[in-house]
Amino acid sequence: MDRLIHTPEGVRDVYNQECTKKLYLENQIEQVFHAFGYQDIETPTFEFFDVFGREVGTTPSRELYKFFDRDGNTLVLRPDFTPSIARAASMYFMEETMPIRLCYRGSSFVNSSSYQGRLKESTQMGVELLNDDSAMADAEIIAMTVKVMLDAGLTDFQISIGHVGFFQALAEEAALAEDVLNELKELISIKNHFGAEELLAKQNLRSDLFEALRDVPQLFGNAEILEKAKGLTRNPAAREALDRLATIYEIVKDYGYEKYVFFDLGLLSKFHYYTGIIFQAYTYGTGEPIVKGGRYDALLQHFGKKAPAIGFCTVMESLMNALERQKISLPIANTKTMLLYPDFLQPLAVKLANEHRNKGMDVALVCFARDKVLADYEEYGRKNQFGGIVYIQKSDSVLAIDLSTGEVQQVEL
Repeated sequence: MDRLIHTPEGVRDVYNQECTKKLYLENQIEQVFHAFGYQDIETPTFEFFDVFGREVGTTPSRELYKFFDRDGNTLVLRPDFTPSIARAASMYFMEETMPIRLCYRGSSFVNSSSYQGRLKESTQMGVELLNDDSAMADAEIIAMTVKVMLDAGLTDFQISIGHVGFFQALAEEAALAEDVLNELKELISIKNHFGAEELLAKQNLRSDLFEALRDVPQLFGNAEILEKAKGLTRNPAAREALDRLATIYEIVKDYGYEKYVFFDLGLLSKFHYYTGIIFQAYTYGTGEPIVKGGRYDALLQHFGKKAPAIGFCTVMESLMNALERQKISLPIANTKTMLLYPDFLQPLAVKLANEHRNKGMDVALVCFARDKVLADYEEYGRKNQFGGIVYIQKSDSVLAIDLSTGEVQQVEL
């Protein structure tokens, strides 16, 4: 019986007020996307395995939900929207060279370890800006991220921005072995400065290169950190990455959002398709980033279209957790009305309900049961987010009850 009524590990039901809040937030975020000129796209919940394969640089195979169709093809539940959008864009916009702005919402599925305590199904909302490799495009995506956070009701947050080209340039110059490089990335990701220093000390590196790589975990802070990083290296590609970040910052200042920006040159991602800026949005009350994004200029080429791209996704569950833990209430009005009636006045109740629905009101018809009292329906209404009750007592009068204030009024029909 337990298997019939309980959900599998890693997935959950969303209902009542939580579901109302989630839908409200999704609509708020969608308005931000549309305000910046993005148009909606829907991709399938499952795709061929190759869309998310190792060559794409997305989720590891062991974390994918895989199954077979009747023809023997390996299919995968979508773990990440970006490869799906890249595939669709390559199919439908192959010849388009002008900027393409797309936005989406839907579920993603990652078969993570149960010990991690993460949901295996999450709702993601995001955007992808294709055919634009400019710093202006990068700044637009950062500005949208800030706007999403603000419109969700958050005020105390920061956008951590890095550039994969900075670390990549230093690592290539150092010619590190693959196993050493992977270990170094892990140490930098967890800001283990001493571990990184110990590992690098064994690599027989030039002193300036050793110092630059050693200090990567500590290169985070305001815009001044970019100049500090520049002083650590003469590598042209690394300095170019820093210049790009400085240019983006100046444009973000034009938006008026610079106070939310924080630079972290040790910010790395498990997704290997990122090629330029990479960023995450954090706030207190949740251990995971609410928003993740970055530039992926080589990903579309995997699907046959050579085009630059940048995007981000918002993880709705992380956003909901942050709002709850920060005790931020959403301006959701209880607009539903309960039209309560005795069974002998059913025709009148249906007539009144239809009249009000035609005017755009949300009306639920509820028949007054013989074993209930009015207080039972008031409690039921408050629990189920009704704004008020209209109780048809007679054919020519109703009792109007405001559930938020408790005000009661007799109204003639």
